[in-house]
Amino acid sequence: MISKQLRRQQKISYKSFCLLFIALILIIDHRSLAVAEIRDCVASFVDNTAITMSELEETYKKAVELAPGITKEEVLNTMINKVLLLREAKRIGLEASSEDELLKEYTDLKIRAFIRIREEEITDFYEKHLNNFQGKEIESVRDEIEGYLTEKEVNDRLKSRIKELREKAFIKIQLNGGKGVE
Repeated sequence: MISKQLRRQQKISYKSFCLLFIALILIIDHRSLAVAEIRDCVASFVDNTAITMSELEETYKKAVELAPGITKEEVLNTMINKVLLLREAKRIGLEASSEDELLKEYTDLKIRAFIRIREEEITDFYEKHLNNFQGKEIESVRDEIEGYLTEKEVNDRLKSRIKELREKAFIKIQLNGGKGVE
């Protein structure tokens, strides 16, 4: 009889220990999640997509290596633009193995395909920048000029498209200690 009671108490103690252990794990896990949330707050919302501070910091470190004078705000705006362009590319059904390839495919299909540089534009550019060509004939630099003018037009149209996408999106930037800037 005593041994039966002792076994029952041991079972109860074991169950209590297990429940206490599980509760402790849940408390620790919840606390670590809370700490993780505090460490990785949201730098910006683009509609329902969040850009976290850790993503911003990682991208900023890479950007500073390429362009030392760049600011976090500039990097964040570039990240926002990327989110918008990727979403637009996916919306029209484009697919690629990487985000960079998807952006290139979108740019080629929706922007670059519609750019035609006229002969007059090449000639005008050549004449205005004659000193830069060190006496080379227009025929020898035609492709270079056309490439430059094409890329300039791609960039201008891409900026315009990004502006349109930004106007349609809800963007909230939270870099200033949680104060929202739109």
